[in-house]
Amino acid sequence: MTVLVWAIVAMLLAAALLVLWRMVTGPTVLNRTLASDVLVAVIICALGAEAVVRDHSTTLPVLVSLSLVGFVATVAVSRFVAGDSDLGLRQAGQPGSDVPEPTEVSGFDEDRGVVDDDGGNR
Repeated sequence: MTVLVWAIVAMLLAAALLVLWRMVTGPTVLNRTLASDVLVAVIICALGAEAVVRDHSTTLPVLVSLSLVGFVATVAVSRFVAGDSDLGLRQAGQPGSDVPEPTEVSGFDEDRGVVDDDGGNR
C-alpha cells in the first residue's frame, strides 16, 4: 500500500509541476486559464486519493465545491476573454467573413406543402 501511495503522490506532483510550468509560460490567457482548471483537477484528485487512503468521506463536499468552482471559473474567464474572432463567430456580411449571406426561405403552400425556390414540391 505504501508503494501505491508514493506512486500516486509522485504522479500528482509531476502533473502539478507541469501544469504550473504551463501557467507560467502559457502563450495566451486562455492557456493559463485552462492550466488553472487542470491544477484544480489535480488538487481534486489529490484530495480524493487522500480520502481513499485514510478511509473517510468528509472531503466529499470539498471535492464537489472545488469541481463546481473550477468549472464555473474557467467558463467565465473563457467567455469574457475570448472574442468573436477567436471563436470564429462572425456574422454574415461583415468584411472578411466567410459566412454566406442568408438566402430566402422556401415558401409553404397549403395545398402542396413545402415549396422549393423553383416552385417544385419537396
